[in-house]
Amino acid sequence: MKKLHFLILLISGLGLWIHPVFASLPNDAPSTGGDYRWVVEGFDWGPAVNKVILSLPENTKEAHVAHYQVFAKRSLEGVEIPAENASGMRSVVYAYVSDENGNRREEGKHITLVLSVSPVMPLSSPFQYTRINNRGGNYWVDYGLTVIHTKSGQVWNNPVGKIMPLVDDFDLRGKFTYGNNQSMSYAAFTPSTIKGKVPLIIWLHGGGEGGYDPTVALLGNRAANYASPEIQLLFGGAYVLAPQAPTFWMQAAEGMTRGKDNDVYNEALFNLIKDFVSKNPNIDPKRIYVGGCSNGGYMALKLILEQPDFFAAAYISALAYSNEFITDAQIQKIKNVPLWFIHAKEDPTTVADQTVLPLYHRLKAGGAKNVYFTFYDHVTDITGFYGGENYRYNAHWSWIYSHANLARTDFDGSPVMVNGRPVTIMEWMAAQRKK
Repeated sequence: MKKLHFLILLISGLGLWIHPVFASLPNDAPSTGGDYRWVVEGFDWGPAVNKVILSLPENTKEAHVAHYQVFAKRSLEGVEIPAENASGMRSVVYAYVSDENGNRREEGKHITLVLSVSPVMPLSSPFQYTRINNRGGNYWVDYGLTVIHTKSGQVWNNPVGKIMPLVDDFDLRGKFTYGNNQSMSYAAFTPSTIKGKVPLIIWLHGGGEGGYDPTVALLGNRAANYASPEIQLLFGGAYVLAPQAPTFWMQAAEGMTRGKDNDVYNEALFNLIKDFVSKNPNIDPKRIYVGGCSNGGYMALKLILEQPDFFAAAYISALAYSNEFITDAQIQKIKNVPLWFIHAKEDPTTVADQTVLPLYHRLKAGGAKNVYFTFYDHVTDITGFYGGENYRYNAHWSWIYSHANLARTDFDGSPVMVNGRPVTIMEWMAAQRKK
């Protein structure tokens, strides 16, 4: 009973409720904690811990989902997380024998548990949105798991690393120095096979993903998906560059700008991009694409306004640049740049009537021939797992349709066409090339 008492104390120490299963643990259940690795993937609503990989002392051929209980604890120094989001039991939906990276095997020394995730399950998220130093943003939490095999009493509570699919394919060490010894972080993906010159896709994150950890920028908006095999195939392989603002892209000398005043980052960011291109000679200078959401949408448009001849196209969702601060002369300056906007009618943060809607109509009236605007009524569950059209996300999150490559219609609902056939936003962008 001493070992059972240890397990009860262990879980109680995590601040979690005790499941009745512990009443039937064997007396000889081991009390030592085994090693585990956790898996973090980006979803439409943000990142989630969706798997845990358990190390075993010897080979096994069996994994029974009903034999495992998983408890999680989330904490962030100096931040009070509501109790229901700070600790609790995670639901295990599947179990299988695997290798150390979670790849299925008929026999092996690891068990992978697949955990339930959803948009309304904060306990599954390794991020916490909070205000630190008077700035709201997403921050990694201290995420701990305790896994118990209910038949043997085996415990896993020693984390030995995490796996981030797609994110782990990026070089996360990028630093660009500018100004008075200031620096900007960035993540970079290099395609595995390069034949001749290949494009560069640039993604600029939203307002909550600034700082000096580019994994936040890649996971916060699911931007790592531009390195996915599905999207890479459309471009014949492409570099992906994800710069990170030290604070937020719309920061001005005083406060925040929506275009009236200059921001503090656009010049440094453009120099970072040029530096990256110069250091990667396989990048095709005629196929450099820039996009972003919200704050990043503002910056993508700012770069186009400042450097319209540098970029082959732009893809912008939830634009935060106010139309009133764009002059008619600037409209003429950028009207020949291929642009595709994505927005939702109910967006409460970047109101379409003040940003993208009048801008799109001004561009079309000014003679723009290759400008499109997919205007959604709502932002809904594109997977169908959580209700499909009947489940609505925050309408600001229209970038979901960009990352998933689902946008395919113009403002009037007609399909966007390239060479006589309908295309998605990424297929359209892959076809754009500077003359």
